[in-house]
Amino acid sequence: MIDARARIRSAWEGRISGCMLGKPIEVLSMRKGQDAVDAYLRGVEALPLRDYIPYDGRDPWVEPLAACCRGRIVRSEPDDDIQYTVLALMMLERWGAALTTRDVARTWLQHLPVAATYTAERAAYRILLEKGDERFPDRGEPGFDLAACADNPYNDWIGAQIRADVYGWVAPGRPHLAARLATADAQLSHRGDGIGGAVFVAVTGALIPVTSSLDEAVGGALGFIERDSAAFVAIMLGRSLAGDADGAAKIRAAYPGMSPVHTVNNLALVVWALLSHPDDFDAAIGDAVAAGLDTDCNGATVGGLWGVQGKPVPAHWLAPWRGRVAVNLAGQSELALEDLVERTFAVQAALA
Repeated sequence: MIDARARIRSAWEGRISGCMLGKPIEVLSMRKGQDAVDAYLRGVEALPLRDYIPYDGRDPWVEPLAACCRGRIVRSEPDDDIQYTVLALMMLERWGAALTTRDVARTWLQHLPVAATYTAERAAYRILLEKGDERFPDRGEPGFDLAACADNPYNDWIGAQIRADVYGWVAPGRPHLAARLATADAQLSHRGDGIGGAVFVAVTGALIPVTSSLDEAVGGALGFIERDSAAFVAIMLGRSLAGDADGAAKIRAAYPGMSPVHTVNNLALVVWALLSHPDDFDAAIGDAVAAGLDTDCNGATVGGLWGVQGKPVPAHWLAPWRGRVAVNLAGQSELALEDLVERTFAVQAALA
């Protein structure tokens, strides 16, 4: 039987490694598209993608992220996918199951630099600063309805989905708790499918330890998603294409013109990659990243969910960053993997 601490360790390892795999080509994918991603990966002889991406020494879209490339990695570099996971852990340590959207808003103002936010999160942050009571960051009431923060043009993009993992990790077998915590976080900046993606990730993480397969966990999580939503359709699409080598291309074709950082197209890729490789971590995160769109977010989400199974993450993903987790959060610059594991396990035990 796999113990809870082992699942949490593999989840952190998988999420960080998947994020680092996707990070070098994140901007290339968003700005230049899938053809550019394919060409770069072919040019550095990285296909099929089963290890960190080499740097070719030339590409201007990859060069700023070369510290995340094979042979150059000494730590996991700061990234919002990991920073939001750390923030969620911090909030759970303080408020536990009583976490509210007001707590999330206050934590952002106290610990999250505005320059580390993007799209929906930055829009929500701006509204917090414009409308919030001056004393809110330290005490008291927000001074306005926080629901206004989600009134932004990016509220169905991927931001909330990348903030949700830890709510499932700390609630094994308790999907309703995972869903409630993920919603409290997500609804600060998102609505509709934006919240749906976050709930799905959290609930799937909560169900993996108590189901017999990843597919069974995904099926259970579907029960928490509105059946007439685009998120539900995306999950069903990804699930139907599991094992299909052309699944990524079919998913991209199903969402022509959609932003590469939208929730639903990326959610379909996550489900496809995860269910296609339940026993092969290399292939799960490799195919998720090579599929394009939001490469670091999808690598992180697939890696974290795969890790919740408690299966070991192969050593070649872990050795380069050596348990060093860099962040851009107020008062914090680098954390230790083992500390994150122990803190997450402590939260899980406190919630039990």
